[in-house]
Amino acid sequence: MAIWVDADACPGVIKDMLFRVADRTTIIVTLVTNRPLRTPPSRYIKSMVVPAGFDVADKEIARQVEPGDLVITADIPLAADVVAKGALALNPRGELYTAQNIGHHLSTRNFMEELRSSGIETSGPAAFSASDGRAFARELDRYVLKASRPA
Repeated sequence: MAIWVDADACPGVIKDMLFRVADRTTIIVTLVTNRPLRTPPSRYIKSMVVPAGFDVADKEIARQVEPGDLVITADIPLAADVVAKGALALNPRGELYTAQNIGHHLSTRNFMEELRSSGIETSGPAAFSASDGRAFARELDRYVLKASRPA
């Protein structure tokens, strides 16, 4: 069981939570990014730098993720790919993507993309808030608790 992080756009407060979880639980956390990141020294925290380019980090995460892993991402297509492989995806705002709800999220994302491509202006996401961080922490704790139970 591992945690993968689509790290380029992941808020620092979320990365900090993940670093603490890695050391507390010994679950490997791997940050995938297209530029070097500073991470605390820990044998449970890894950083993987991939070449710059459209969706290169996403494709690498999707290639390496295994069933039962958790992927931290706000990218809905990546979330759909990892859910299809039997993993879970958690948005930095605390929304868990599962086999039961990913289709709805993907449809909504595609609809909004169509609106934008037709010239309709849509608002972006709200600024990251403390309540987003708390929601993320709750879902992360649920995952860790479930992962620590004997099979």
